[in-house]
Parts: sequence; C-alpha cells; structure tokens
Amino acid sequence: MADKKRIYRSKKERVIAGVCGGIAEYLDADPTIIRLLWVLGTLIWGAGFLFYLLAWIIIPEKK
Repeated sequence: MADKKRIYRSKKERVIAGVCGGIAEYLDADPTIIRLLWVLGTLIWGAGFLFYLLAWIIIPEKK
C-alpha cells in the first residue's frame, strides 16, 4: 500500500503558523509564492484571513 501524502504545518518554513509553508511543502512549491497568492486572495476576496485561522486550527503541525 502506498503512503498517503498528508499536509502539515511547516516547522522550518514558518512566518506566523507555518500554514503557507506546509502547503508549499505539500505542493512542492516555493513558500513565498504561496504566501503572495494567499495575500492576493485575501485582498481580492476578503476571506483569506478567516481561512488562514481555520487552517491554523485544522492542519496539524509536522512532528
């Protein structure tokens, strides 16, 4: 059985809570790009801050 890829909050690519860093690690992308997209989404749609808080609560920290 293949190991399932899971998303975790990053411990090393962390600015606030490691949410964007963890998403970047999961997607194998640059964390800065993910952070910029998150800020852009927040400015355009306005719900990004709420989604960040929810992700902070829901996504477990990497051990």
